[in-house]
Amino acid sequence: MPLQRQPNAKRFSIAGASCRRAWRGGDSIFHICKNAADADDVVQDTFLQYHISEKGFQDEQHIRAWLLRVAINRAKDVNRSFWRRNRVSLDEYTATLPFESSESENLFAQVMKLPEKQRIVIHLYYYEDYTVREIAEILNLSESNVKIRLMRGRKLLKQALKEEWDDDE
Repeated sequence: MPLQRQPNAKRFSIAGASCRRAWRGGDSIFHICKNAADADDVVQDTFLQYHISEKGFQDEQHIRAWLLRVAINRAKDVNRSFWRRNRVSLDEYTATLPFESSESENLFAQVMKLPEKQRIVIHLYYYEDYTVREIAEILNLSESNVKIRLMRGRKLLKQALKEEWDDDE
């Protein structure tokens, strides 16, 4: 006899238990995606599809098999996506950038090592030529916050470049 459509809370608890058993010890989806973030997205998409689905399941074993099959198919779709096929690592990308000198290449490498908050603001300001006002609008920050992040990023860059300069001497 098929399981009746469960109220959401019960339906999710059944799906959650089935998913935990389906992925216990195997990490099947991670092995297909080879990327934790993509695997998390696949699991989330699978739960969403389960929630939306009007399918009647025979028993918990059927739910588990369905969840695993949908997740595997979704993971394969992610691997076949345009984005995945045309992805380039940051190192490969920076190797193709034309730098005027080794100093500017070194500076760019140091900018990429900054914490994300400072790196984004520094990159937008110096490499993309956005104004403080434009950066504030893009990042949904106040102008003073953008200025603070620029100041902190410059300070970190100064320290990193000074250390490197001292090491060269």
